[in-house]
Amino acid sequence: MNTYNNVKADNTDIHIQAENFSVFYGEIEAIKRINISIPRKKVTAIIGPSGCGKSTFLRSINRMNDLIPECFTKGKLNFDTENIYGKKVDPVLLRKRVGMVFQKPNPFPKSIFDNVAFGPSIHFTKKRSKLYEIVEESLIKAALWDEVKDRLNQNATGLSGGQQQRLCLARALAVNPEILLMDEPTSALDPSATEKTEQLIGQLNKNYTIIIVTHNMQQAARVSNNTAFFYEGKLIEFSPTENLFTKPKMKKTEEYITGKFG
Repeated sequence: MNTYNNVKADNTDIHIQAENFSVFYGEIEAIKRINISIPRKKVTAIIGPSGCGKSTFLRSINRMNDLIPECFTKGKLNFDTENIYGKKVDPVLLRKRVGMVFQKPNPFPKSIFDNVAFGPSIHFTKKRSKLYEIVEESLIKAALWDEVKDRLNQNATGLSGGQQQRLCLARALAVNPEILLMDEPTSALDPSATEKTEQLIGQLNKNYTIIIVTHNMQQAARVSNNTAFFYEGKLIEFSPTENLFTKPKMKKTEEYITGKFG
């Protein structure tokens, strides 16, 4: 099957590049020799049916798949010019540069302050005044500061689902990453919280490269600059979002976005 990949929407430079990249779970090849160039400080959406490899690829970018027994990779996955899976790469430092927000909000059973301060206290400083600055800045970026500034010492698990997800976003932003990975970040949220999250994505991509996995094609169309369509572990098509949804080049892409399967 031919694929349309390595598409650049404009002259923006490339932040993540896969070259014949595969991911295996034992003998099962979940991601099959894909090639894709993801531009810096743009929003890239990854769509496709369940089990097509979307989340597997996303988790490859910060090596979360390392935590799964018998998972290994072939080919290259470059962050700027360095192979993420090179022997000299420290996964802990990689995850500082590549933040992640998961499908279900996962705040630590700690105070709101300690949730956001957790990463900076490991990587940067333990000085309380400096941590407070970082916490405030991160919560402002996540559009949560005004809602929680008077209860920073309260347990984060008492927040609403939408607030918890924005707290997790603030926690990811607090270590000053370059890339934000979002795995179905609104699937557990109500429409109002979803709208807030989508608005945040539009604001944050001025400073971060954002890669979002979503089952919601309307969401992909709303928030992304470029969209990749995965099917059965393969990259079928990757192009500017408007082109993919209005003028898909591959028949399988057209069948998916018109609802013939899903």
